[in-house]
Amino acid sequence: MNTLDNIEVEITVELGATTMPIHHLLRMGRGAVIELDALESDPLHIYANNTLVAHGEVSVDDGRLQVLVRNKVSKRF
Repeated sequence: MNTLDNIEVEITVELGATTMPIHHLLRMGRGAVIELDALESDPLHIYANNTLVAHGEVSVDDGRLQVLVRNKVSKRF
């Protein structure tokens, strides 16, 4: 198992997405709001090394945000 201890995996959680011109992004200041294409009830997309591996949802427990994994994504060839 020591070999597995040294493997790094980048985990990304996607809440939603949007497209905007770069000049809008550069003009944004602190506290700016970016509108996403997802509703709060939509599942999150969870990626491992840029590969979709699961869907989940956000939960708040004792003031801390958590991501709950709800289902794995099956790999189809």
